[in-house]
Amino acid sequence: MTSATRQPETPASTVPPRLIATDLDGTLLRDDKSVSERTVAALAAAEEAGIEVFFVTGRPARWMDVVSDHVHGHGLAICGNGAAVVDLHGGPGTHRFVKVRELARENALDAVRLLRDAAPGTVYAVEQTYGFYQEPAYPKLHMEIPDLLAPAEKLLASDAPGAHEPVLKILAYHPELDPDAFLTLARLAVGDRATITRSSPSALLEISGPGVSKASTLALCCAERGISHEEVVAFGDMPNDVEMLTWAGQSYAMGNAHPDVVAAASGRTVANNEDGVAVVIERILAERS
Repeated sequence: MTSATRQPETPASTVPPRLIATDLDGTLLRDDKSVSERTVAALAAAEEAGIEVFFVTGRPARWMDVVSDHVHGHGLAICGNGAAVVDLHGGPGTHRFVKVRELARENALDAVRLLRDAAPGTVYAVEQTYGFYQEPAYPKLHMEIPDLLAPAEKLLASDAPGAHEPVLKILAYHPELDPDAFLTLARLAVGDRATITRSSPSALLEISGPGVSKASTLALCCAERGISHEEVVAFGDMPNDVEMLTWAGQSYAMGNAHPDVVAAASGRTVANNEDGVAVVIERILAERS
């Protein structure tokens, strides 16, 4: 595809957008994790036109340095698939948590137990507000050194190191299962004890508190600003974006998006490496003028 289009069965929204919500990896960022000059210019132009831009990502706050120069006036980002709203103005290592929607340790332990039974061989890591902990068998999927290596049950115990910090999500990895099959199995096994999604091409699941998603936290942020869902334009590429794309008044699946994302979005744009988010923003601003 060479231009952003909406699916023909979905009419274009007549409500002027007030907020743009965009995922990062596979969406706003190119595959080399850079933000293109075209995209930087489009984000700045949107803010100049009075349209807020929110980064809504599965990344933890400490991985937000790739976009910390582009948060503009409000400085806020939604991280951890909705588990935290973070003020990035201070820069890496000095960010401030504005809102935290934690995963209760009891729920996390239930999820670990149920998923171990349903998918033997699953290994875990624990993401907290400032700490990262993992089991010894958890693979080196992240470019960081964990604060502690121990079984998940010990990492999530009430007397564990870091027990004073909220748990944002747990990560569950399986070395053999198909990623989509693993997601389906986990949702059936864990039920309403947690919200489970994925954003990685591997069989890596992200487990958050019940009802916590990009969509639900974005809805809270919009309500605080008096912005309705019809006034939101959202972009994404992976299953952890589905709820957000369904909720937003206008939504775009990237040209490289997962089939579930294409089905959920009301429109499509070109791939992340072709600046698909910028293509749509430029069109929105052109129509406004």
